Amino acid sequence: MRLSGSTRAAVGAACGAMIMMTLAGCGSSAHGKPTAHARTDDAQPHTALKRVPGVGDRLWDRVPAGSRQVVVVYGAGKDSPDSSIALFAKHGSEWKRERSWSGHNGRKGWTTDHHEGDLRSPVGVFTLTDAGGVDAAPRARLPYTRSAAFQAPHYWKKSYWHDFDYVIAIDYNRVKGTPPNDPVRPLGQSKGGGIWLHVDHGSGTSACVSQSASDMRYLLRTLDPKAHPVVVMGDREDLRA
Repeated sequence: MRLSGSTRAAVGAACGAMIMMTLAGCGSSAHGKPTAHARTDDAQPHTALKRVPGVGDRLWDRVPAGSRQVVVVYGAGKDSPDSSIALFAKHGSEWKRERSWSGHNGRKGWTTDHHEGDLRSPVGVFTLTDAGGVDAAPRARLPYTRSAAFQAPHYWKKSYWHDFDYVIAIDYNRVKGTPPNDPVRPLGQSKGGGIWLHVDHGSGTSACVSQSASDMRYLLRTLDPKAHPVVVMGDREDLRA
């Protein structure tokens, strides 16, 4: 059942005591120095496409038939923290790239068998159902929980303090319909969790996907629950498989 705005805010605040366990999947004070961004996807903006480029049958078959918005995270390599990201929208029977930008993923790259603390982002197709953050929602369409409980700890480097001003939960090992910082892990704690789209600090993450604050605001304004948005993410080799 979808939580009301007041209930979601209360739940977000109640999670404050557990925020450090949740944030462990999204960042730490041990990130490396900024590195060069990966190239953007090859599709030209607004070109009509029969399907999203760079995604092979293995993952494309996992995109729900009703999804009309797909965020694709094109990792530069299996062991690279650099990504290019694009939003594709379905218009009738055709897909079009709406926008693309640079970002980062897990600082050790990607994995098809993610575990807590491996510093790699999970390869796969995941729904996007819930959002939140320290700051107020910029006309967010997804259910949004604003709470100080999202604040990154101030013993992290100062450049990371705004990582969670805006977040969108990637539905990996979490309960849909709850705030992104809900600590429940249906697959168990060892499988990791707390994997989000969030604000970039200039280098790789602990497992999340990060991009600029302006790109996060764009996603929050654009991703529509009625379009059943998903993220397809992985290194380019795994994406093409």
